[in-house]
Amino acid sequence: MKRFMTTTAAVALVALGTMAGAADLKMSHVRPQGATIDKELRAFSEQVAEATGGDVSINVFPASALGDYTTVQERISIGAIEMATQPAATGAERRMQISSFPYLANSWADARAIYGPDGPVRDVMADLYAGQDITMLAAYPVYFGGISLNTDPVSPGTTADKGIKVRVPGIKSFQLTGEALGYIPSPIPFSEAFTAIQTGVVDGVIGSGAEGYYASFRDVTRTYIPANTHFEVWYMIISTESFNALDAGDQAALRQAAQEFEATRWTVAEEDQGKWEQRLADELGANVVDLTDDQLAAMADKVRAEVWPVVLEDVGADWGQAILDRVGK
Repeated sequence: MKRFMTTTAAVALVALGTMAGAADLKMSHVRPQGATIDKELRAFSEQVAEATGGDVSINVFPASALGDYTTVQERISIGAIEMATQPAATGAERRMQISSFPYLANSWADARAIYGPDGPVRDVMADLYAGQDITMLAAYPVYFGGISLNTDPVSPGTTADKGIKVRVPGIKSFQLTGEALGYIPSPIPFSEAFTAIQTGVVDGVIGSGAEGYYASFRDVTRTYIPANTHFEVWYMIISTESFNALDAGDQAALRQAAQEFEATRWTVAEEDQGKWEQRLADELGANVVDLTDDQLAAMADKVRAEVWPVVLEDVGADWGQAILDRVGK
């Protein structure tokens, strides 16, 4: 009898040890189920499960089901949600605006040098996340941003006043960029943006790109202007507490899978952007405005002259300029 109890206790301890080594992680993202990022994250989840022998299970929650991305970042910071792949929320840390600095990158090669592995903005963002008890695992390049309108464009290739009111995120850089490009910016939460356009409160949106407008605003997009307003990059993040709770082997497997996830995305993102712009035209009949290099350069010059100094003051002039110096701006 005593031997039976000893054996039973040993089995129970092994089972408890196995349970303790397992991790069930929730991953939030902002796009609808079936969107590109949703499919890619589900593939990533399968890869992690295989690489960790089932120790790490990642359950994907699309469409901000766990909360607005600002709320999700706050909850990851305290360990209430484990993971997300989403834009950086600037509410808790204004310096995170450096990630969406307007007209910082001129091309996809520029973007990779700035936001890709060992890029100056990427390194800084990792440090800023760390200050919130969040570990960055990967950067996720999305697209160059543009302008979606539920109306005909007015002088889309210039920065002249247009009399068109557009929704912008509640981030100073987007508000000022909208003004510099001749629009009337109106900060509205993302969750209310579609209704605001539908009801005529605003006539369009600044802050996303072709894929984002197709995913969330396709029924209210008549015009798309690929103005390259900013380079949209999201970050795969995990609660540092949750990451540290994994054993060393699972941590390494998760990091490796995240690196491969990012590397793959850099190879397809530019082509993906073109496909979504074409879908806006072909499937929705939207007018995708063709801008010349000179027009884009004039927009960039005005925004850099008028917007950058203000945003630099907001994030800390010396701190921000040091990063721009590293970028070569």
